[in-house]
Amino acid sequence: VKKRVRELIDGLLPEQEVCLVAFSKAARRVTPFTNNLRELREALAGLEIEDVPGELEESLRLAQALGRSAPFDKVLLYSDGNFPAQTNFELPFKIDFQKSEPAAANYGIVACNARRTPGGHWQIFVQVASSTNAESTTGTLELKQNGAVIAHENVALTKGGSPRLAFEVTGDQASTIEARLELNGFDALSSDNTAWLTLPSTRPLAVFVPERLASYRHALAAIERLIIFPQANQPAPPVYDLVIADREEDLALPARIRCTVGLIPQDLQKLITNENRNSRAIDWRRDSPVLQHVALDDVVFMDQPTRVAETQDEAFAQLGYEALAQGERGPLILERRSGDTVNVHLLFHTDRSTLPFRVGFPIFVSNLVQMALAQAGLAEANAASTGVLPAINVAPERSFRIEGPAGFRRTEHSDARGQLSGIPAPRVGEYVISGDGADAVRIGASLLSAPETSLAAVDQILFNDQLIVTAAATTTKGDRSLWWALAFLGFVAVLVEWWWFHRRSPLTL
Repeated sequence: VKKRVRELIDGLLPEQEVCLVAFSKAARRVTPFTNNLRELREALAGLEIEDVPGELEESLRLAQALGRSAPFDKVLLYSDGNFPAQTNFELPFKIDFQKSEPAAANYGIVACNARRTPGGHWQIFVQVASSTNAESTTGTLELKQNGAVIAHENVALTKGGSPRLAFEVTGDQASTIEARLELNGFDALSSDNTAWLTLPSTRPLAVFVPERLASYRHALAAIERLIIFPQANQPAPPVYDLVIADREEDLALPARIRCTVGLIPQDLQKLITNENRNSRAIDWRRDSPVLQHVALDDVVFMDQPTRVAETQDEAFAQLGYEALAQGERGPLILERRSGDTVNVHLLFHTDRSTLPFRVGFPIFVSNLVQMALAQAGLAEANAASTGVLPAINVAPERSFRIEGPAGFRRTEHSDARGQLSGIPAPRVGEYVISGDGADAVRIGASLLSAPETSLAAVDQILFNDQLIVTAAATTTKGDRSLWWALAFLGFVAVLVEWWWFHRRSPLTL
């Protein structure tokens, strides 16, 4: 593509101007509209491939914005066509799609994640796929934990196949997992052969439940790897993973997941009251994580949460609450998310219901534990993808240095909450975040894109206005100026004429 664009630049006429726009996951203007051949050539030579999926729409919107200040005749799109075939964009200009030749066969890692097992280990899943034009081949998948090889497995890739391999590693301490695919044949793209996965330590969850809520403590005792507070000779953690409370004073405890029992939040006390009468559940969110596999149809509640007159469901939604279960005269269970905290409000007290005597109660408690695991990042882990690194918790309001592959260097400043976010990751590899008074943090960025690994290319682009642009059958050639050729021929004619009239005449005797 660079060669073809260079030929186009070399053939520009003196009055013609070109603006170079490069796009990958995002788009950026490389040069303004100019006829400075040196500037255009240097900008073109400096372009590098980024290990991210391609997004065409951003570049088209950028071209549209450029056209408002500098009208142009046509957009020349040079690409391999490895982007979505349909774009949500109405085409306001002419476009010439110049598609490059298709690549050869490719194989790579398209998914890498881990799930915590009941025993406190991590089960890692790695999925491998091939391009649409690839034949069957073989190779090996090597797994490293903190740099040490822990698994080495043979892989057979059949045409159109996408095998999924599973490994189990210890989770006693935080570690970095590196999966590397080595193939016995040709591979067109090397950046999708490596994936990194950061695993936290599978520590026990810290759960606070007062002793008077004996039914909850009894249900939690059957779940492994929990530390139930309060307990003697056990210091309280700085943050609880789960707090289950039925008194206002316990709500001040810092927690990632908070479940209140029989309490009405202060901002809802004008909207709902609790009446002492029997009631039943009318409906509940079966797809909610906290109510999965929990049946409430045969539960009797001796508390009846009742909406104040003329209070509609929209009033709860405006305050950020989501109703998970509805009673006869008002909501029974509400959920509210605030930053990194999830609050589950049981507006009835479970001791004044038949719920503790139902099979759904231990399932409900187990769901709370699973939510706490997920909120603490201990339930599953996913490999970070290139493009933008995930947010990182560091010291607040400090500067940090980021170093990455291919000489990537950048300085970022953490916010007041101690988060670094929006760090670009254009290349596959490990990024090191370091700063004064802080240990270095290493995060691996992986391609992990099935469309990129497949190298699938489109021949047509469908725009929002149902306009279809087809890849050109011929290569666009730049305009060739004839001025130099004509000047050279004129100069030759002048030389011939000068020689003819100034040659020596033969002597006559």
